[in-house]
Amino acid sequence: MKKVAKRLRTHRELILNYFRAEKQFSCGIVEGLNNTVKVTVRKSYGYRTFRITEIALYHVLGKLPEPEFGKKVYR
Repeated sequence: MKKVAKRLRTHRELILNYFRAEKQFSCGIVEGLNNTVKVTVRKSYGYRTFRITEIALYHVLGKLPEPEFGKKVYR
């Protein structure tokens, strides 16, 4: 019980935000975003830096154009 009480105290603001929003959002949207993030992070395991993973997330989630790099890669 102490662990539950501590966890509730720790996340109090986040829990209260749900009630303040008056169910104006769908959990399906959040689940979809979480799944997209997980898939993108899983695909980016080969990248050397977190910055590249971050750019990949912005690209996938925000449908942003690919950034210009110094060298052009031809496929």
